[in-house]
Amino acid sequence: MVIRRSREAASVLMAVVGLVLVIAGPVLAMQGVQGHRAVEHELAAQRLAFPADKARLPDALQKYAGEKVTTGHDAKLYADLISTQAAQVTGGRTYAELAAGGAADEKPAQTALAAEMQRTSLLGAYQADRVGSLFIGLGVLLAAVGAVFALTGFSLRPPRIVVPDSPEALETLHLRLR
Repeated sequence: MVIRRSREAASVLMAVVGLVLVIAGPVLAMQGVQGHRAVEHELAAQRLAFPADKARLPDALQKYAGEKVTTGHDAKLYADLISTQAAQVTGGRTYAELAAGGAADEKPAQTALAAEMQRTSLLGAYQADRVGSLFIGLGVLLAAVGAVFALTGFSLRPPRIVVPDSPEALETLHLRLR
């Protein structure tokens, strides 16, 4: 009797946990989708675009010539482009190195600072986009695991056996004693 009740409790618990995960999965995935949309909205508001002149772009980015920066992936590529262009202007020196150099390095230092600020912002958008993808993937995984748990919990329920009160009741169930 104790084993039967333990099995019943375990099956109910597994089914409940499964149902909770089935509900939580899509909620988590929707949060990821909303994260993607927020990144796209913010990037669109910045009105960033790759230079239309392919000569100003590295070979790996030439297919993006004239394209707007609208996704986290685009933001990462644009941040890399800014880094390359800033290195050309500053001779590969960082803002800290230029700021310590004095008045002769003031203009390159301002360029390096502006570039680093924009790069940081774009890389933040890229990371937010990646987190959104992670939420979507985890949401799908949670829903799938939840479905397995729920189905397993329901299938583990012990069958209900009803014992009739009399032999006549067996005949009404179309069962006969031999």
